[in-house]
Amino acid sequence: MLPIAVDAMGGDNAPREIVAGATTAVTDHGIPVMLVGRPEAIGATDLEVIAASEVIEMDDDPGQGVRRKKDSSLVRAAEAVRDGRASAMVSAGNTGATMASALLRMGRLPGVARPAIATPIPVPGGSPTVLLDAGANAECSAEWLVQFAQMGSAFSRQRFGVDKPRVALLSIGEEDTKGSNLVKEAHALLRDAPGIDFIGNVEGRDLMSDAADVVVADGFTGNVALKTLEGGIKFIVNAVLGAMMASDEAREAAKVLMPALAPLAEDLDPDTHGGAMLLGVNGVCIIGHGSSSARAVVNAVRVARDMVETDLVGQVAAAVSAG
Repeated sequence: MLPIAVDAMGGDNAPREIVAGATTAVTDHGIPVMLVGRPEAIGATDLEVIAASEVIEMDDDPGQGVRRKKDSSLVRAAEAVRDGRASAMVSAGNTGATMASALLRMGRLPGVARPAIATPIPVPGGSPTVLLDAGANAECSAEWLVQFAQMGSAFSRQRFGVDKPRVALLSIGEEDTKGSNLVKEAHALLRDAPGIDFIGNVEGRDLMSDAADVVVADGFTGNVALKTLEGGIKFIVNAVLGAMMASDEAREAAKVLMPALAPLAEDLDPDTHGGAMLLGVNGVCIIGHGSSSARAVVNAVRVARDMVETDLVGQVAAAVSAG
């Protein structure tokens, strides 16, 4: 397999954690990886390096950054995929710029109106719920939501092995009369769309349950829901850890509880899932969390490898074409 291009300069912990994760992916998992970024910042490494002199910062305007910083690590990573030097790209940098780089350099799949960010939402004891769009398109049409459902279903099958993904629409009530005009229009289209197992509306409380395998929303709503869940999970985890350390008795109790709680904490940790997938572009693109650790980078590279090997891009293209 061609190497996976990892943006060494993207994220809050770049380049140290990014390089460490990429190196572990090669040494421990045998996945070919190339780093993209400033060689002097990356430092000594046995991995192949594509030199890029510029960095699109987290606070840069995504579109302007991609157009003005043509020698940035993000742009060069996307070009490596486009030019056949890399099989996929991974970045924990500026999300909008990652999407813009992939879209402008790799191109859009035929028939795709807008790419969407698909984020796995952990479901303790079950397969994650795929939420899309998680922030790529703040304003959407009902037809785009149908296409998100098609792409999300292909991703759920290839990523999590769900044979017939159940698709739901995120709304403020389960009844088909609830929601905005966009939601009502999308509901009517999804109900009659071929190749989609549409089960109706779900609410925000259902995202971390087995209610659906794929949940579609406009990017504004999806991103608000995602960030709310992330904040809630972080608060609960910190509160539980604080309670366990509050007294000698609590610390003793924690010794008994931790073996049972550790798997749950692992499942809720964003680093476990590697990152989100940008669907609809002509290449595999993984968007990591800005605070990605080395472990997150390893998992993102592993997901990228799996999606290349299972031909996710081809499956998404086929789903959109069939729809």
